[in-house]
Amino acid sequence: MEHRKKGRKLKRTASHKKALLSNLAIALILHKRIKTTLAKAKELRTFIEPYITKARTAKKFKSQDAAKGLHLRRVTASVIKDKEAIRILFDEIAKKVATRNGGYTRVLKTGFRYGDGASEAIIEFVDYSIIKEKEKAAKKKEEIKEKGKEKPAEVEETKEVEKPKKEAKEKPLKPKAKKVTDKEKKEKPKDTVKAKKDTKTKKSKKEE
Repeated sequence: MEHRKKGRKLKRTASHKKALLSNLAIALILHKRIKTTLAKAKELRTFIEPYITKARTAKKFKSQDAAKGLHLRRVTASVIKDKEAIRILFDEIAKKVATRNGGYTRVLKTGFRYGDGASEAIIEFVDYSIIKEKEKAAKKKEEIKEKGKEKPAEVEETKEVEKPKKEAKEKPLKPKAKKVTDKEKKEKPKDTVKAKKDTKTKKSKKEE
């Protein structure tokens, strides 16, 4: 019999159990609600709640003594090894839980697993209503989609109005003047002289 041994062993070695609870804690902090077995959920609750209390006390020390708050942050980071999870825990969750003295999470039984019949449960933060947040996010997505659909119609209307103006402004393009080279300039006088001589001869012939 195991006397004076706190917590569940979960059929794992000490290092494996520590890594498992750390990963579950990170998942819970990032997603605010996770589904797992009942034994793991109950064990996770006893594991994570002391670190949530540390985040709360660190928030109080921010204005008074920043060094103490930093120390608590480092102690938590040595166990929960994820920078984003630590940031969320100390910046967001600590604010939500500021007025609550313990009992930050709840465990809800969801029945038995199909494969092996293990009892399953959901563990979530008490101060976060995940369903309402999901509904808000869905509404925002729908609004953005509706706005996206309305915009192209408005753009088409403006284009149709602008088209006749553009047609009125458009003018026929003038033919570009050809560039005259130096050789052509030198040759031109000879051609003009010949043309003048030809015209003189034609006139004289007509007079005759």
